[in-house]
Amino acid sequence: MDAIKIVTGAGPVGWNVASQLANEGHQVRLLTRSGSGPAHPLIERLRADVGDPAQLHTAMEGADAVFHCIHGSKYAAEAWRRELPRAEAAVMKAAGEAGAVVVFPESLYAYSTPENVMTERSPRLASTGKRGVRTALLAARAASPTKTVSVVASDFFGPQVRMAHAGDRMVPLILGGKRVQVMGSTESPHSFTYVPDLASAMIKAATVPEAWNSIVHAPTLSALSQRELADAFATAAGVPAPRVSSVPGWIVRAAGIFSSEMREMTEMLYQFQGPFVMDSTASEKLLGLSPTPLESAARATIAWWRTQG
Repeated sequence: MDAIKIVTGAGPVGWNVASQLANEGHQVRLLTRSGSGPAHPLIERLRADVGDPAQLHTAMEGADAVFHCIHGSKYAAEAWRRELPRAEAAVMKAAGEAGAVVVFPESLYAYSTPENVMTERSPRLASTGKRGVRTALLAARAASPTKTVSVVASDFFGPQVRMAHAGDRMVPLILGGKRVQVMGSTESPHSFTYVPDLASAMIKAATVPEAWNSIVHAPTLSALSQRELADAFATAAGVPAPRVSSVPGWIVRAAGIFSSEMREMTEMLYQFQGPFVMDSTASEKLLGLSPTPLESAARATIAWWRTQG
């Protein structure tokens, strides 16, 4: 019998990973608190708390790879510190006992010199807020006896991606002929990762021993400005290019006085006020993958959004 693939979480990453695995013919066990996720004959959706060792031990039976894709309950450093290390430690322990490799999606938050092009060898020493939480998680994975791979991506776009700079803050507005307001610069180069490419990289990394116990970059398109990405979506949709304007940093900071959500966004302003570029060349060579062309990725993104009403 083929080994089971475990996926935790059914957000944009978990959904795409589970769907790709099932479409490739793998038996998938998808663990969420709600039992949600894509419907597919090869996907077994289970209600489970991935922080519960007993539930994990049972769920991991027969697994050779675990794709740990859960998020914190809130976009806040406090929630991340409280929830994520505990869940990751439980997953790594259970996976290690089952002999499975754990693959994590990862962000660029821990990178401590983001003003430079970020590669697989760039320093990851950020120490404050949400950025510091990601640094600590990477350190815990490196210290674990369980085989792990962290697959880094920049800001997502694509099917299932809703709450994102290139998600509900951009695509529905373009489809509705409305103005798009972006954080930071409209013109600075910024890396965006097509989420199916991240999923493909995670799946492939689980099968490449040379990638284990390391950090790799998901295949990511050449950096483009937020205006250029918005224009690409408009072209794919067959609608006029949108008006794109910038929300100044001082407005975001001022809003943070009254809104905890905006306060958390303020920490990440640096990503949009100047060039924010990652390079995935080395990892593409290691994994034998390349990013989906922008035109194709934009068309698939628009097609998905149009199914959402």
